Amino acid sequence: MIRINAVCVGKLKEQFWREACAEYEKRLSRFCKLTVKELPERDSLKEEAAGILRDLRGYKIALAVEGKRSSSEKFAETVKTLCDAGAEITFIVGSSCGLDESVKASADLLLSFSDMTFPHQMFRVILLEQLYRAFMINANAEYHK
Repeated sequence: MIRINAVCVGKLKEQFWREACAEYEKRLSRFCKLTVKELPERDSLKEEAAGILRDLRGYKIALAVEGKRSSSEKFAETVKTLCDAGAEITFIVGSSCGLDESVKASADLLLSFSDMTFPHQMFRVILLEQLYRAFMINANAEYHK
């Protein structure tokens, strides 16, 4: 089973974000082995980078506003290509201040989900939902419309 990691800076403080993530983690369990690693927010992006870089594995996708934009279908193709190659995938979600340049430079892909800004706690839910959507698209299932 494909291994997918999410390295996320910051904790999910509100119960409703934790519940939403738990729901998508449960749904994703039929498609992949998902590991979510929470790292503490630090005083600077440089300090956060040290922890992030230590936890990166496989094909690294950093979520960054200046990254490449993608439709859900194109994202599903990317996930399928990586899964078919047997690659372990690590998604990197920065703090509310973003990601240090060293983290972006270490990524295999910079990906942007939108030109809009989202709270980083909400974004973790969006990432897991889009991952689930990608697997459902690739399975030709009903979820995606």
